[in-house]
Amino acid sequence: MSDNLTGDDPNVESAKSAVPEDRPVSADDYPSKVTTTTKHEGSASEFDVWWSVPEDEDTDNPRNWSDSQKWTIISSLSLVTFLTPLASSVSAPGVPQMLADFKTDSTLLATFVISVFVLGFAFGPLVIAPLSETIGRVPVYHVCNILFLVFTVLCAVSKSMAMLIVFRFLAGFAGVAPITCGGGTIADLMPPERRGIAMSLWSLGPLFGPIIGPIAGGFLVEAKDWRWVFWVIAIVSGASTILCFFTLKETYAPIILERKAGQLRKETGDFSYQSRLHSDIPKKQLFIQSIIRPMKMLFFSPIIFLMCSYVAVMYGLLYILFTTYTFVFEGEYRFSSGTAGLAFLGSGVGMLLGLAFAATQSDKRIRSKIASGEPILPEDRLRYTLIIPACLCLPIGLFIYGWSTQYHVHWIVPQIGSAVIGFGMIAILMCIQTYLVDAFTIHAASATAANTVLRSLLGALFPLFGLKLYNKIGLGWGNSVLGFIALAIAPIPIGFRIFGERIRTNPRWQVKF
Repeated sequence: MSDNLTGDDPNVESAKSAVPEDRPVSADDYPSKVTTTTKHEGSASEFDVWWSVPEDEDTDNPRNWSDSQKWTIISSLSLVTFLTPLASSVSAPGVPQMLADFKTDSTLLATFVISVFVLGFAFGPLVIAPLSETIGRVPVYHVCNILFLVFTVLCAVSKSMAMLIVFRFLAGFAGVAPITCGGGTIADLMPPERRGIAMSLWSLGPLFGPIIGPIAGGFLVEAKDWRWVFWVIAIVSGASTILCFFTLKETYAPIILERKAGQLRKETGDFSYQSRLHSDIPKKQLFIQSIIRPMKMLFFSPIIFLMCSYVAVMYGLLYILFTTYTFVFEGEYRFSSGTAGLAFLGSGVGMLLGLAFAATQSDKRIRSKIASGEPILPEDRLRYTLIIPACLCLPIGLFIYGWSTQYHVHWIVPQIGSAVIGFGMIAILMCIQTYLVDAFTIHAASATAANTVLRSLLGALFPLFGLKLYNKIGLGWGNSVLGFIALAIAPIPIGFRIFGERIRTNPRWQVKF
């Protein structure tokens, strides 16, 4: 696997040999200044189709697109990436109405009808990530956007709880596409020194969607009913789907070069033209390898396994916490069902501050190393000043939130605890996501998929026992237990800050993906 993040210009042959034939690559794994080559006289080798010289004149290369085009694509993806996590929680305030309409009082169903959407997030990447590395990013985005729209409409017209649960799962399954592939698209478009800000913009959706959802849903359910929640999501989804048809453009290098080779074959009638990233492996076998890759990365790479496990536990703890907001602020602080959704604003403010901090500090370090001529390493994402305090914010915030609600302290105190949790979580999550993209650039979509699968599983399953935990030992000790769990796993990102490069470059852990 190439660790060339500095834009060095190796010769063509070394670039070609650095790319295994059985896997696609992204922009960081090939040199930016290479030309389309031809076969030598008497050679049986293929025409090699590659980027042209000089690098800033090949408009086929996504790295050379204008800033306006890059940010239009990233902004469009960010909109869709916001919409689908929003749909995961926007219906939460309408659950009592759903239970009444479908004549059931099961508390398990009340929780599962919300978390089943996140369960779809866990399984979708297993298909979506390999598809994006086989047929390209854009077809996957368009098809999944349309399917998400269809399944959301079917949720709105559901006639039973079973029907609603099934279509919620399928909506989550299709809606996870921008979350799964967005990191790969950013890796295609942006050099490392600009990737932090782009990742921050794209990450706004998965973080703020579940927070804004209950706020909007609470007022919408009060004004209309629970079905209108899905109708509004469907209307906005339809508009964003149309927007994506006009703004998104294929960024995945193997697909672009294959199209370029196909055009040359058509124009010249010479079928020896092939993309340098062309694989002789049959497409069926390549697709199977791509399906297996996220799970192989998860279980055989210590970096991905430990980092994804850390993110998954954080995600699960956050979703458990979210399940308490409605009954705590309605029951203990006498908020109305509409204003109870505003309890999520504390987490939102903390996340916004953490996002701004992580985005600026992460890229700042990369740019300073470029200016000094030092080599850029993925671990630089973990080495900014407040990484260690950020790891401690989650347990500290849980302690503040738990004991302030236990003793009915003024509502602003648990909101401060929620803000501390939000700040720590986003600061850590941003660094880990960008670190995984930098460390596994050629398979950024698969690395993101492995991350999404594990965190979505825990995000869906943890809330199922969260309320039982609080009912058993109370809000104070319940959140303290979660805080101790967060404290116990805090050494993971700190450890990779110190030993990550040694582990990543150790031949013992060089797994062929």
